[in-house]
Amino acid sequence: MRARRIAVANQKGGVGKTTTSVNLAASLVADDASVLLVDLDPQGNATMGSGVDKYDLETSTYEWLVDDVPFDRVARRTEGGFDLVPANGDLTAAEVALMSADDRGTRLRMRLDAAGEFDFVVVDCPPSLNVLTLNALMAVDGVLVPLQCEYFPLEGLTDLLLTIRGVRERGNSGLAIEGILRTMYDPRNRLSRDVSRQLLEYFGEDVFRTVIPRNVRLAEAPSHGLPVILYDASCTGARAYRALAGEVRRAQDVRNRAEAGSEAAPALTA
Repeated sequence: MRARRIAVANQKGGVGKTTTSVNLAASLVADDASVLLVDLDPQGNATMGSGVDKYDLETSTYEWLVDDVPFDRVARRTEGGFDLVPANGDLTAAEVALMSADDRGTRLRMRLDAAGEFDFVVVDCPPSLNVLTLNALMAVDGVLVPLQCEYFPLEGLTDLLLTIRGVRERGNSGLAIEGILRTMYDPRNRLSRDVSRQLLEYFGEDVFRTVIPRNVRLAEAPSHGLPVILYDASCTGARAYRALAGEVRRAQDVRNRAEAGSEAAPALTA
């Protein structure tokens, strides 16, 4: 399998971005994939949600990006089975440090290139379109956009799509929309249904079939430092993220087969 790098991004906070990053990583591992999760958010929520104390880090994403501390000294294996590059508030200083660097937009790409082989790399982006998010978008193959089915998150989607277009023009021409993920969905809520319908009408196949429901067990899991599939594998939230991982995995299998077929095809001669 060719490695797939995915940024989980949305400049709107509270849409399930970190929940998706942690639970997608754990669910891909449960599907027998090797996964690296990079916490690129100074809030360190993905770190805490993976069972790693952000207040007790000797090395973190900051040292990896800014000081070039080796990957093996920063990454750690989590109970969810994925490797994690953890983050804390120190990462805020990385924004300042990277602004004056010649490679400020490609630093993460270079670090990932040297990090070893994984089937999937998931990058949890901060809830803003800053230099850290730019680094993520320059380093990945696709952007997974969690979107709460309400009006304001939908309004902010336009800004993110414009940013993705700009990143394509600035050097990552292959950057794709991995998919738009409907989160915190409540079928009893008319607005949720209306926004979901609009997304399907405008974005079609770019919308994941999987819908992440509002689920108490899913909301509780981070406080225990566990992905939901380890906290309560039978709950609706866990089943939804397993389904999402299946969609992501199948899409990558299709790309791999297409790439293999293209390489195997005989060259045309004049």
